Amino acid sequence: MTKATGPAAGAARDRTAAGEPGTAVRVPSGPASGDPAGGAVGAASGPASGRTSRPASRPASRRAARRPGQAGWTPWLYLAPALVVLGGLLVYPIYQLGLISFLEYTQAQVSGGEPTTFKGFGNYATLFADGQFWQVLLATVLFAAACVVTTLGVGCALAVLLTRVRAVPRLALMLAALGAWATPAITGSTVWVFLFDPDHGPVNRLLGLGDFSWTYGRYSAFTLVLLEVVWCSFPFVMVTVYAGIRAIPAEVLEAASLDGASQWRTWRSVTAPMLRPILVVVTIQSIIWDFKVFTQIYVMTNGGGIAGQNLVLNVYAYQKAFASSQYSLGSAIGVVMLLILLAVTLVYLRLIRRRGEEL
Repeated sequence: MTKATGPAAGAARDRTAAGEPGTAVRVPSGPASGDPAGGAVGAASGPASGRTSRPASRPASRRAARRPGQAGWTPWLYLAPALVVLGGLLVYPIYQLGLISFLEYTQAQVSGGEPTTFKGFGNYATLFADGQFWQVLLATVLFAAACVVTTLGVGCALAVLLTRVRAVPRLALMLAALGAWATPAITGSTVWVFLFDPDHGPVNRLLGLGDFSWTYGRYSAFTLVLLEVVWCSFPFVMVTVYAGIRAIPAEVLEAASLDGASQWRTWRSVTAPMLRPILVVVTIQSIIWDFKVFTQIYVMTNGGGIAGQNLVLNVYAYQKAFASSQYSLGSAIGVVMLLILLAVTLVYLRLIRRRGEEL
């Protein structure tokens, strides 16, 4: 094939450069064309080609970057009903509690006989100046600490026991524990008072204590309440820790046994570290429950014991608010309890995070 030269070739080049309809550009292939892949590229030009230029598609990275923003509200929409319920049941009462603690709010204000006045931190100053408040706070902290330690010890020991016994004893222990857990606090407290009754209780007869009154002395009354609190609280720890132990691979425990580790060493060095996130949850939950004990103390010690010797903060707040009609002081005690529990929880979580552990 010969290459056209002369005027005809020049006219053809002029028509192609002018973009006349129906013409095409042939790009030579090879190194001279700058196409490393080689080959001819045909591109129709002009209106007759029937093609219109389209903008380049949006980069995939930009599309992916917009997806989280677009779906950011979706989880909140699913959580909205629960947040509304929690706001009504928790946020608003806490707000009212804090508001009343800054007011002069007694029976006179409740009945409308006197106007409600703003006292600022006056209620807290009165509370902190009361020596009985500090005695009750110390008793509450020590009592709650004893309950938490005993509950965790009993619950963890029984959880380990569940992994050692056969199916029938395990089922019997689980049913008994769940029965204690499901018993209402006021019912369990009444039953325990009857069991330790100095006149008709079977415990004194079995122990040969005669007419010894468990609720007369301060420490014996606290001990009796502690036993009841542990009795109705350890099933939660037992079931939770047992589920965590069952999730530990059997090879890990078998390796510790082959290395000659005793059961206590296996628990302390292998099981407990692997269960630490679960133990954090049950510890915080136990602290919250035991620090705000009310029903057991109120029922078993008849409102706080003789001369208030068995008062805890929750019962003390009840007496101030309803027995003395000092609702603002009772609210101030409630706010102090809330702040203490928040501080204990945050400090405990901070210590766990500092160790580099995931919750």
